[in-house]
Amino acid sequence: MTANYREQIPAGFAPDSRVWVYQSSRLLMLSEALHVEDLLNNFIANWNSHGAPVKGYGNLFFGQFIVLMADERATGVSGCSTDSSVRLIKQIEELFKVNMFDRQMLAFMVKDKVQMLPLPQLQYAIDNNFLSADTLYFNNLVQTKEELENNWLIPIKESWLAKRVTLGV
Repeated sequence: MTANYREQIPAGFAPDSRVWVYQSSRLLMLSEALHVEDLLNNFIANWNSHGAPVKGYGNLFFGQFIVLMADERATGVSGCSTDSSVRLIKQIEELFKVNMFDRQMLAFMVKDKVQMLPLPQLQYAIDNNFLSADTLYFNNLVQTKEELENNWLIPIKESWLAKRVTLGV
């Protein structure tokens, strides 16, 4: 399940295409996920920057992560076009009563399921063997297509979290 997400990233985008990852506070139900995908498709079809169409991509991964991508080699993304994407995410928050902007909530892949954990509980989870240095972490700080492909789902020991906790070896 974990590696499959790479297959859904379009090949026709430059490696330095800008990426934004928004993490939902909960797994979306199937009906909600289908609605989100419709909203994303509609947004991408109409995404503009100063009147020029943005070469964009949007998808829902693992039923919980919205990934937006813009290939700026085609059209640069301006503040207004970025604002329009944020409005879309806020609309999704309101529609489905989820939080998409909580950067203190971390996501991990545990037994092929996305598990959420507040940042202040990370050390406790490691100390009690709920998570280990090799547990896969969703690094939502990725900023490019290349980072999304190679550094989005990485072991805790290879992420910025390794500096925040004491990892058992």
